[in-house]
Amino acid sequence: MSEALSARERRERLKAAPGLAAKTLERLHRQHPTAKCELDFGSPFQLIVSVVLSAQTTDANVNKATPKLFARFPDARALAAVEPSDVEPYVASLGFFRAKSRSIVGLARSLVEKHGGDVPRTLPELVALPGVGRKTANVVAGVLWNTPEGVVVDTHVQRLAQRLGWSRHTQPEPIEQDLCAILPRAKWDMAGHVLIFHGRRCCAARKPECGACRVSDVCPSAFDAEHVGRKPSKSRGPTAPTRRASD
Repeated sequence: MSEALSARERRERLKAAPGLAAKTLERLHRQHPTAKCELDFGSPFQLIVSVVLSAQTTDANVNKATPKLFARFPDARALAAVEPSDVEPYVASLGFFRAKSRSIVGLARSLVEKHGGDVPRTLPELVALPGVGRKTANVVAGVLWNTPEGVVVDTHVQRLAQRLGWSRHTQPEPIEQDLCAILPRAKWDMAGHVLIFHGRRCCAARKPECGACRVSDVCPSAFDAEHVGRKPSKSRGPTAPTRRASD
């Protein structure tokens, strides 16, 4: 099917979407069976540093910078022993590199001082670390131990949650609450990776490839998705919210 849906069809799909979320996620997983964290790392320390560095840039850019960074600073103790200015040349290719240098040095020092250089396993301990927010903590807990306390909501997950009719919200925290309510806890880690894969490879912000999407038959935004879930810009005005069943 490649024709735009009628308003009635979209309303019906929006109403059904939350109840179908688990099955829809499984179908997306079959479309992206290799979905996983795309950051390169060789230890829990390297993962948490990479996730902190990935803010406001791509995983690919982080992966280009970290080999030399980790060759010089392979663990928390090595990174904790230097000043942020010593780290800046290794991450200068990334956005906000000075702030990120301060963050990862502070992170390393906290790991050494409070956790013996190891990455803690609980969410409260993780979010107490410098530069580590809830999203970073859930990525680390999910990738390393499959124990996230929620679904990671980045820009791709935020966009797809609205397009798929899984959330009517536009901010990460309430979107995460909606996703946790409709997806099995055992699938929370996988959900983030699958949705990110799908957002990068199929359901892009601009020109989403609905014809290649395996769930276009249930997606309320199918073949008109470009107008849903995108961040506002000065030229376009406010982002169109996910359509509600009453619209």
